[in-house]
Amino acid sequence: MEQQADPRSAVGGIAPLGEDIFAIDTFMAGCPGITSSYLIRSERPCVIEVGTAGSAETLRDGIASLGVQPTDLATVVLTHIHLDHAGGTGAIAGMFPNAEIVVHERGARHLADPERLMRSARMVWGDRLDVLFGDMHPTAAERIRSVGESGEVDLGGGRRLVSHYAPGHAKHHMALVDSLTGDLYVGDALGVYNPHTGDVRPATPPPDFDLDAALASLRLFTGIDPQRLMFSHFGAVTDVAETIDRAERELRVWVETVREAHGTDGDLDHAIAMVRDQVTSRYTPAPADAAESQAVMDVLSGVEGNVSGIVHWLDRLAADQPGRPHNP
Repeated sequence: MEQQADPRSAVGGIAPLGEDIFAIDTFMAGCPGITSSYLIRSERPCVIEVGTAGSAETLRDGIASLGVQPTDLATVVLTHIHLDHAGGTGAIAGMFPNAEIVVHERGARHLADPERLMRSARMVWGDRLDVLFGDMHPTAAERIRSVGESGEVDLGGGRRLVSHYAPGHAKHHMALVDSLTGDLYVGDALGVYNPHTGDVRPATPPPDFDLDAALASLRLFTGIDPQRLMFSHFGAVTDVAETIDRAERELRVWVETVREAHGTDGDLDHAIAMVRDQVTSRYTPAPADAAESQAVMDVLSGVEGNVSGIVHWLDRLAADQPGRPHNP
């Protein structure tokens, strides 16, 4: 199986990855290369990630073009319930009436009743929410199956997806392993992979970011020893050990830079400026034809949000363990 990294090599936003696996670009906010869904076209077809509410029709059409009928899709699995991964769940559930929706137990209630989630998102994103995400519609509770520390999804023919609880990015985050291929669907637990440059950046948003949990998830992934890493942002990567190691290094660099700024009584703006000056300047700029997508990605998982998440974690840590240094 070949590595599929560059979204520009996909035809119509769909990239075949072998063993009846297809990456489907959801064209978030109309841009390529931001959020990928994956279709496993097995005996019991399964989609991993649905993208935003605004991407639901794009995903529906991509699945149809691969020969899966609306009544044939057996399962939709979400790595977590952030709107760029799960915002389209209610819409997709309506389009594929027989599909079971599988999610971690900490996120299940928000799929059935997304009002609180959408209210919080509106406070964060304001008018940008409509352009970036759209409104999440409720999913009927009887369609939802929640899993805990681990779970399984039957793909037919003895093939399974095995879920593993993988917090750090979010408390409702899980990763998935394909029993046939050894592929690991990582959601945002490893951060954001740039297929144009090969850079990996952390994804550390508030309110759930937790460094200890994030590092534990990375150790879990190393122990799984996957054949490929299937990033939701964006694409399949075959350099597994190197990518996990790099994800950990980048995470530590971001945290230590924010810790330094925070420890000198600097405000949030100071920490953001330090990260921009000392950290993000090391990354390779995206090519000109990917500038629009990169701009959206910078809003979705940019310096401000990531630094805010790290600061929130540091403040929470200080409140829980006053005066105790924390160096995992």
